Amino acid sequence: MVEALNSAMDVMLARDPDVLIFGEDVGFFGGVFRVTDGLQQRYGEQRVFDAPIAESGQIAVAIGMGAYGLRPVVECQFADYIYPAFDQLVSEAARLRYRSAGEFNAPITVRAPYGGGIFGGQTHSQSPEGLFTHVCGLKTVIPSNPYDAKGLLISAIEDDDPVLFFEPKRLYAGPFDGHYEKPVETWAKHAAGEVPVGYYAIPLGKAAVARQGEALTILAYGTMVHVALAATAETGVDAEILDLRSLMPIDIEAITGSVEKTGRCLIVHEATRTSGYGAELSALVQERCFYHLEAPILRVTGWDTPYPREFEWEYFPGPLRVAEAIRKIMAG
Repeated sequence: MVEALNSAMDVMLARDPDVLIFGEDVGFFGGVFRVTDGLQQRYGEQRVFDAPIAESGQIAVAIGMGAYGLRPVVECQFADYIYPAFDQLVSEAARLRYRSAGEFNAPITVRAPYGGGIFGGQTHSQSPEGLFTHVCGLKTVIPSNPYDAKGLLISAIEDDDPVLFFEPKRLYAGPFDGHYEKPVETWAKHAAGEVPVGYYAIPLGKAAVARQGEALTILAYGTMVHVALAATAETGVDAEILDLRSLMPIDIEAITGSVEKTGRCLIVHEATRTSGYGAELSALVQERCFYHLEAPILRVTGWDTPYPREFEWEYFPGPLRVAEAIRKIMAG
């Protein structure tokens, strides 16, 4: 995924002279996860440059750039650091088109590594996507594999509205061989893959079927797509796994079509349970698919606590927890 995201920015920098990349350590160093590696050397310090440790200022500058025709891509070094910029994103970027009656817009992309699985602890492992899906005027995108990551990031950069692009850092380098609950070998085996050279775009707002099935629909995104695949293999249940990819706008047609076919729905995400994005998904399915449901909708999520370091695998929604939920919903 690191190489795919780097390729997407490389393509857009070459394709559009209005595209700029900036953020903490993204220039000379190439980013803490090396996602922007080599871009400053290729395109120069005026188009790929380092920014101060001031997330609010970074987003404020990006909004101004966007209003005057540029397409800035800002890297927030960790999603956990995005909160100082919350007011700029919510009160300014998300409202600019509306408050100016279309005279100005904010075509900015904010990239942010998010989620757990790397022993980052409470300030480097958060999943704040639900905070932004609540805000009208913001788009929220989360890829689960390299091919989608490149195509979705290109679409995000080309979009005329502000896009929050959350990157699951657990999947940055493909399969992860560190400590994990069993099955260790299989849960992230599809996190790497072939990516075409050059330009291609994947439309925002369209889900993808990660696995066809008839017995149960699993709604997931990011790292949890791979966890759901592993849990499905563990249980042997013929589950359909829908990779949402775009949380806002959301592909309602794909969700309802799958649930109406299977009659059951399980929702999986890393973020805390209470008021998490899964609650919105549950309400969406309940409102539209009630007469097709054969069992209650279930959620497997992170716990309502700060993200721990020492007990990460008890917190992280892994294959065993998802498999238990699959068996429960099938028995309902």
